[in-house]
Amino acid sequence: MTSIQNNLDEVRATLPAGVKLVAVSKFHPLEKLKEAYLAGLRDFGESNVKELQTKQPQMPSDVCWHFIGHLQTNKVKYIAPYIDLIHSVDSFKLMKEINHRASINNRIIKCLLQLHMAEEEQKHGFIPDKCIEMLTDGEWRKLDNIKICGIMTMATNTSDSTIIHRDFAGAKQLFDYIKTNFFPNDSDFSIRSYGMSGDYHIAISEGSNMVRVGTRIFGEREY
Repeated sequence: MTSIQNNLDEVRATLPAGVKLVAVSKFHPLEKLKEAYLAGLRDFGESNVKELQTKQPQMPSDVCWHFIGHLQTNKVKYIAPYIDLIHSVDSFKLMKEINHRASINNRIIKCLLQLHMAEEEQKHGFIPDKCIEMLTDGEWRKLDNIKICGIMTMATNTSDSTIIHRDFAGAKQLFDYIKTNFFPNDSDFSIRSYGMSGDYHIAISEGSNMVRVGTRIFGEREY
């Protein structure tokens, strides 16, 4: 049994039923992804378009690729043919470009609204008020080739668990508000993607049902 399989088994044992594991494979070599695949993993998260373009053709076709990093509009065209879920939709401009590229590829691309809940200014994402404003405006309803399936966020980078709980609790409250007011009858709007290697236990306790774990599975990144 490989170390990656051991690590995966350990992480999986800590996940309640209904919580999906996405392995953050960015900056890890293809060999490690293949080990994880052989251990039964199918959901991989990447944050660099060029790196994803290199890995995707060399992995089996049943892999579900998650884009979890900041996505520039001019890079959407490269991943539109195969990406399964884009976690990091942080503007209506990006949403429109994803819709455009999905249409060209005759696809409907699933997306998450990235919310800025953390204290750091450099993190991407909709400020909650701006997200509500965008949804209320309603222009997104005209985009037939994307499917908004939930939210994504990251907690403040801190060792203070109280702050991390606060950020994730705020994300769950915002998810509930958006669900009630904009997607009340849409069962696909169900994903709460938050929690990484260092804080996914807290995230799950605050309602996350999709965690993005890298270091706990693959070890330290190889830049």
